[in-house]
Amino acid sequence: MSYNNVYTTPIVNKDFKTQRIDKFLSACFPEISRSQIQRLIALGNVVCDDVTIGDNAYKVKEGESFVLTVPEADEAIPQPQDIPIEIVYEDKDIVVVNKPAGMVVHPAPGAIDHTLVNALLYHCKDLSGIGGVKRPGIVHRIDKETSGILVAAKNDVAHKGLCEQFAEHSIDRTYYAFCFGVPSPLNGTIEGNIGRSPYDRKKMAVLKTGGKPAITHYMTVENFKNLAAMVKCNLETGRTHQIRVHLSQKGNNLIGDKLYVKAKKLTAKTIDETKKLFVNNFARQALHAQSLGFVHPVTGEKMFFESEIPEDLKQLHEVLKNL
Repeated sequence: MSYNNVYTTPIVNKDFKTQRIDKFLSACFPEISRSQIQRLIALGNVVCDDVTIGDNAYKVKEGESFVLTVPEADEAIPQPQDIPIEIVYEDKDIVVVNKPAGMVVHPAPGAIDHTLVNALLYHCKDLSGIGGVKRPGIVHRIDKETSGILVAAKNDVAHKGLCEQFAEHSIDRTYYAFCFGVPSPLNGTIEGNIGRSPYDRKKMAVLKTGGKPAITHYMTVENFKNLAAMVKCNLETGRTHQIRVHLSQKGNNLIGDKLYVKAKKLTAKTIDETKKLFVNNFARQALHAQSLGFVHPVTGEKMFFESEIPEDLKQLHEVLKNL
């Protein structure tokens, strides 16, 4: 059981005796990564009968019980950083940017600075505070390796108005994806609740029970010799990794996606090896947030923004056309 940030294990039974302490704690608390547990052990945050266990290789004994303390995360205040960003539109209430692939949207473990938030704080000087200390102004996200259009709020009124539109699913969002294989049928709708994968905490998955409803409308734009496809996706909902998860469920993993890959590669002997290597080793998930439409949260004006497909995806497109 857990109380705030203090976790207590069940009493070790004969099935677990002699198991390493880090492995045992990982089994007890799957919501905490094993690497994090190992760090906490090294910091002296695991106790058994008032004795600190500081060795990850410690073998648990039948009848023992352990207390794991997880410190509260520090809410570091993001600092403005002079990072070039492409501003598509800006007024006193909102700012629309074209985010490059490789940029994290807001500070998080493993990416505490050089994020879009740091860049916006430098450019705008202030952002809406509703998003919290670590992500001021942010009303929606796109993945680090996804490029494209994103809107941020510069005051709380705009933040509230945009969040309401996202909650009502009235935002118009279009993405272009390059995937292995060709979706069947060519056009359609993918539905399925999405939540944290029970097998891998880093992944999201379509769940039979639990999760949140997710709906993706898709259309195959180009078929590249039945080996790959360019797919246009319109999101009715906006769940974490939604397009990546839904296309993966259909067996059409995104080219370059290292997380949801299922040994998908171009293998046809008729394809030039250089082209195979380019596609199979593409540096990032081939996904681009191409357009975003919404009602201005203050003026009520209908707004629509588009972003040209970036150069790396243009190169991928050219290679796929000439397979």
